[in-house]
This record gives sequence, C-alpha cells and structure tokens, in this order.
Amino acid sequence: MIERYARKDMAKIWETENRFKKWLDIEVAACEAWAKLGEIPNNAVKNIRDKACFDIKRIDEIEAVVKHDVIAFLTSVAEFVGTDSRYIHKGMTSSDVLDTSLAILLKEASDLIITGIKSMMGVLKEKAFEYKDTVMIGRSHGIHAEPITFGLKMALWHEEMKRNLERMKTAKDIISYGKISGAVGTFANIPPFVEEYVCKKLGLKPAPVSTQIIQRDRHAEYFTTLAIIASSVEKFAVEIRHLQRTEVLEAEEPFTKGQKGSSAMPHKRNPVLSENLTGLARLVRGYANAAMENIPLWHERDISHSSVERVIAPDAAILVDFMLNRMTGLIKDLNVYPENMKKNLDKMKGLINSQRVLLALAEKGASREDAYKVVQRNAMKVWAKGMNFKTLLLKDKDVVKYLSKKEISELFDIAYHLKNVDYIFKRVFKNRD
Repeated sequence: MIERYARKDMAKIWETENRFKKWLDIEVAACEAWAKLGEIPNNAVKNIRDKACFDIKRIDEIEAVVKHDVIAFLTSVAEFVGTDSRYIHKGMTSSDVLDTSLAILLKEASDLIITGIKSMMGVLKEKAFEYKDTVMIGRSHGIHAEPITFGLKMALWHEEMKRNLERMKTAKDIISYGKISGAVGTFANIPPFVEEYVCKKLGLKPAPVSTQIIQRDRHAEYFTTLAIIASSVEKFAVEIRHLQRTEVLEAEEPFTKGQKGSSAMPHKRNPVLSENLTGLARLVRGYANAAMENIPLWHERDISHSSVERVIAPDAAILVDFMLNRMTGLIKDLNVYPENMKKNLDKMKGLINSQRVLLALAEKGASREDAYKVVQRNAMKVWAKGMNFKTLLLKDKDVVKYLSKKEISELFDIAYHLKNVDYIFKRVFKNRD
C-alpha cells in the first residue's frame, strides 16, 4: 500500500478531512465574494462562516445513496448551517470545487517536494566537497574509461537536482490555478469577481479560460515533473547499486545494526534501499503517462480523468516526497571506500592513459590513424595477457621513436586528468556558501 511510504506532513495533505476542508474553504470564500457583490446578506455569510462544518461519516452515508461526492458534502454542510445553506454553491458546478481544491493540494505538496529537493542538494554539496579529490575510475558502457573523482559525481548529481528544483518551481506555478466559472466556464451564473476573490484568498490565480474543468495539460506537466525527479533519484540509486557490487565495492548503502540481508545467506549486504527507489520510480513514471492520457477529454468535460487523479495525485506526491527523503538519507550515510577506488583504478595497468599516449604521438608527428593502431595494439596485450601498459610502450619501437622514456612516464601522471576539477566546482557551486 502507498500509505506505508507516506511521511507525516505529506500524508496530512491527502487526508480526507483536509480535502473536505479545502472544499469548505472554497465554498465559504465564494459566499463572501457574493456578499461583497450584495447578492448574499452579510448576516447569512457570517452564519455560514460560523457554522459551516461537515461530518465525514455522514458524507459517506449520503454518497451511498446519491452517488455524488460533492452533493453529499454539500448536504452534510447544510445540516450544520441550516436555512442559509441555500446560498452555498451559488452558481457553481462541482468541478469548481474539485479542480480548485486539487490545485491547492498539489501546490501544498509542491512545497514539501521543493523542501526535499533542497535538502538533498545540501547533502550532495557536502559530499561533493568532502570527496572532491577522491580519485576513482570513470566508466563508460560499464568499462573503465579515464579517472574522475567521487566528488565530481556528487557535483553532477547536485547540478541535476538544481534543474529539478527549477522544474518543480515551474510545475508549482503551472498547477496553482483555480476556476469558479460554472458549468462550461462561461460565468453564466456566477460573475468573474467570485473566481478572482476565491483564488486570491486561497493563494491561486484564476485560469484565464476554462471549460467545466481546468485543462489537464497543467496536471500532465506537474506529474511529468514528478516523474523526472523520480527518474533522477533512480539514476542515483542505480549508480549506487553498481558501485556496491562485490567486485566493485567503491560505495555502499548504510547497513544498520541488526539489519539482515538474506534469509539464507548471513553474509549478504544488499542495496535494498536503492532497489526500492528504482521500483518506485517506475510507478511515478506510470502516473505521468496516466496524466498525459487525461489531457484529451470530450468537449467541455467528461470524468474519465477523475478516477485517475484520485489515485495518481496522492500517490505520486507521497512517493516522490518519500524517495527524496530516502535518497537524501542514503547519500548522507553512504559508505565510501577510497581504497577500493584506488585498487580498481589500477586494475587496468595503466590503460586509462591510452588517450594521452595517442595525443602525444600525434603531437610528435605520427598520423592519428597510425598512433591509434600503435596504442591499441599495446592496449590489447594488456587486455589479453594482463601486461603493464607503460612497460609495453617503453619497449615498442613505434612509440619510442617519437617519445622518450621521460615523456612516456609523464603521460601516466594521474594529476593530469584532475587539473580542472576546481574549475568545474566553481561553475557548479559558484561558492561554498
């Protein structure tokens, strides 16, 4: 059940009571707007404001009969308010309440997700500077390429989350629109002032134009943004899973006291947190696809989107909030093994410098094609026989006719690969604060 992933503040947003409270806030605000227009007596609005309430159990009982949640809600509220309840929902349609309240809920969820992104960025920044000079092998296609540092990997993730922060801020803005424009969005039975008043009071903007609903491209953008964030978290999780493999073991999830990895094998320390995040990301991407399917509705509205959103809105928000919190904690407590990074760096017996040798030969006058052949010929001997790359180069007449022993040795200086790390960090972080 998704509920198991719900953290307290996010769960609170999606509780039934909070959803009905938002409905009530909208209805009361609309009555206030009508009163300002002189269409509802002030004493009636005061009575509505003082007495308006709802009973969830009663709403469920009424809905079981009428088969309409908003009508059931309004009936329950009317039982608390009395005769002045005739002014509630004046000129409105159900989607005025449903869509405007959903915008409020998604906006509130955005704030928690934005906080979660910032928290992760803070941890990533700390790790980036902590391991800025911790050398490890960079990999392409899963194969050793050239040296990087573990701090650079953290800086890369920080920069990606910075983009996700901007995406989430944009998504929050895109979704923060309400509508109180009636059955097909024409304001036939309710003036635009009511919409403007309600939206302003509840922290939203009026949709410039709507039908019976707010158009679902807004929601699709929101849920797609959540899917991108979840996919970034999965990207980090997959990297940690690879780095934790027994034959790599350069980084490892925290393994807490009393934790067990396998019911059969007591030695196991599995990347279960990362694997869980990988699975949850698949769900969130599925929700984004469902949100895309909600965009093309019939004419001014059908309700095929409604059942979808009752599932994906709370679930996607809850999962992304959980994923951000879990990954932040995972990175904060990540076990990092520089000694294994050094050991793995040396496994290729100097092959990580093959490009430097290639460039040096070309600079000395060899054609690039010939230089490539010479370097690859020696490199393949390292692959096949485990020989030392530098030793092979020093014995190759096609190499030594261009490069001296001293020049060849200088090509194996690890510092060469890392000379621009500080420059990259300045671009990413601007400053430490």
